[in-house]
Amino acid sequence: MGDDLRPTVDAARRARRARRRRDAVLLNVTRAAVLVAALVTWHLASLTTSPLILPGPIPVATQLVRSGSLIMTNLWVTLTEIVLGFVGGSLIGIITGTAIAHSRRLDGILRPYIATSQAVPKAALAPLFVLWLGFGLGPKVTIAALISFFPLLENTIVGLRRVDPDALKLFASLGARPWQVFLKLRLPHGLPYILTGLKVGVVFATVGAVIAEFVTANKGLGALIMQAQGNFDTRLMFAVIIVLTVMGVILYELLQLIERWALRTFNLGEGHIDPTRTEWNP
Repeated sequence: MGDDLRPTVDAARRARRARRRRDAVLLNVTRAAVLVAALVTWHLASLTTSPLILPGPIPVATQLVRSGSLIMTNLWVTLTEIVLGFVGGSLIGIITGTAIAHSRRLDGILRPYIATSQAVPKAALAPLFVLWLGFGLGPKVTIAALISFFPLLENTIVGLRRVDPDALKLFASLGARPWQVFLKLRLPHGLPYILTGLKVGVVFATVGAVIAEFVTANKGLGALIMQAQGNFDTRLMFAVIIVLTVMGVILYELLQLIERWALRTFNLGEGHIDPTRTEWNP
């Protein structure tokens, strides 16, 4: 009976793989078409506008090649600020979120102050951070960490609390200790939320680092944009903005790859897991 069904199963698998390949090709073609349309629109708009206001894609590409060394030097400065701020903000957000998720009293005490801190414009704090931390990496890393902190905090709290009550009762009936409940139940449920928070956090860290460079830095891509603005070098401004955009997309996609690997490796779903599949040996 099994041998009779094998050709049908194999055919269905081949059909699924072929459909996936067609969908992937269609998706890539559509993306390329959108990019080409955007470039054509940009080029046509530049023909009717002064180059000081809107340079075309070809002059910008030429400027990108011509200033490649200068842009790369400042790119590494900004990337360092982003990575340090993102890692620091993420760790603090996850640790704080874990503590709040396990304590309603702590949540009630800290949540108003955390919300208030997020309402303060980070660019307004940049001059203060310069006074306190100097003109080095400190102010930029601090602002990047502050901005990336909140998504990790909120997602950690939501993810660790969104656990099936029946699963909690099952663990309690088996005599599970709090750390076992956390590692075997809450953390697997919360991991998809935390991974989503990391993707948002790395984008926020990029924005935070650049905003800080606008105000406090003489190095980095944000500072390079301000220098180009002062020199009315619009082509360089566009070139740096393109590099920043590509860098942000690469960082986001890297976190997305890590998310897919983690969800696949730990057999997790998008935002939840099946509690009946949680492995635990009391």
